[in-house]
Amino acid sequence: MYQAITRAARPLALGGLALAAVSFPAFAQETTEAAEAATGPEFATVAETAFIFNTLLFLIGGFLVMWMAAGFAMLEAGMVRTKNVSMQLLKNIALYSIAGIMYWVVGYSLMYVDVSGYIGSFAAYGWPDAGTANEGDYSVASDWFFQMVFVATAASIVSGTLAERIKLWPFLLFVVVLTGFIYPIAGSWKWGAGWLDAMGFQDFAGSTLVHSVGGWAALAGALLLGARNGKYTPDGKVAPIPGSNMALATLGTFILWLGWFGFNGASQLAMGTNADVSDISRIFANTNLAAAGGVVAALVLTQLLYKKVDITFVLNGALAGLVSITAEPLTPSPLMAIIIGAIGGIIVVLSVPLLDKLKIDDVVGAIPVHLIAGIWGTMAVPLTNGDASFGVQFIGVAAYAVFTFVASFVVWMALKASIGLRVSAEDEMNGLDVAEVGVEAYPEFIAVHGR
Repeated sequence: MYQAITRAARPLALGGLALAAVSFPAFAQETTEAAEAATGPEFATVAETAFIFNTLLFLIGGFLVMWMAAGFAMLEAGMVRTKNVSMQLLKNIALYSIAGIMYWVVGYSLMYVDVSGYIGSFAAYGWPDAGTANEGDYSVASDWFFQMVFVATAASIVSGTLAERIKLWPFLLFVVVLTGFIYPIAGSWKWGAGWLDAMGFQDFAGSTLVHSVGGWAALAGALLLGARNGKYTPDGKVAPIPGSNMALATLGTFILWLGWFGFNGASQLAMGTNADVSDISRIFANTNLAAAGGVVAALVLTQLLYKKVDITFVLNGALAGLVSITAEPLTPSPLMAIIIGAIGGIIVVLSVPLLDKLKIDDVVGAIPVHLIAGIWGTMAVPLTNGDASFGVQFIGVAAYAVFTFVASFVVWMALKASIGLRVSAEDEMNGLDVAEVGVEAYPEFIAVHGR
């Protein structure tokens, strides 16, 4: 991701300057002079214009990715049972806030400041005082904001997998470690110009760095936490546990789909030239096509396998398509983008039953969507990007797998041994809204219909 920052310093095309002069009379004299000469004060105007557009891209991309927090909250609220909805909503607003604070306290510096190859610096991050001009190609604060919302996405992945049986405070303590240390250290290896970047590992917007990292952390937690009571019967069968509200789950999916345009598009990290804006447009189009491919593939495959279409598979098919294209949304052709996304949708339909056979209870299907589809998307990069190789991509995938899973497992184990991870059987039966939150999402409905 970080390599694209170097593009930000490229001057705007003279034709664009001429257009700016026509559109904004207040700047007509400056932009005309800039079109007439490429050096001196006029060139400074060109650089400042690129600075503004680059910063604007970070800010727009950042608030679109922040909106994905609402998407995760709605998706999880729809996928869990009525008695656990408030808990999921609480976890999502809490984890987003914790992620923001921890990424300022230490996370950003570990990921980007003085990276030695494997780790950055332990220090709170800062930006220039109010009214002070920034040096470089973009606002420092806008870059921090854009990077911060990514780490919150990784934490949201964990929330959905472990829903309906994990205590609130152990989960939030894990979020502190994940967002402040595990994710930033792993991210520094590529986006911080660390050792994997030096090898040529490619992950444009984070199929592995964000999504698989979140997936590995979720898998480690699920193994230690165990399945929900009643999910797997003693004779080895799977007892379906339907979600509470498919309307909310669908709304959450559409919100995530929208936010992904900021996730992938703004990872271009520059919007100061014709070429950059054209590439961003291509990224938007490929991102949309991949999601559509994931939907259609899941739609058709569930009909063929089960004779009915399961909406939860279709919703996750869209998300898997988005995850799959995230590692390289720029170089694929439209047809290739659809194929990459469609394979992501197929992965979801085939992986969910596999997890059930292994008795790994993933409430929202986050492990197939983010972990497995993230691996697929990362390994698919060399199919369209000549700068990537399958060998280096595999090394990157393996490195993130080992580090994230082991580190997460150790943290989960420490939490389990100290304060415990799981609520009591009685609290799980009554629902975490009552046991942990104290505010039920649907009190009137529960009073009439039960849980």
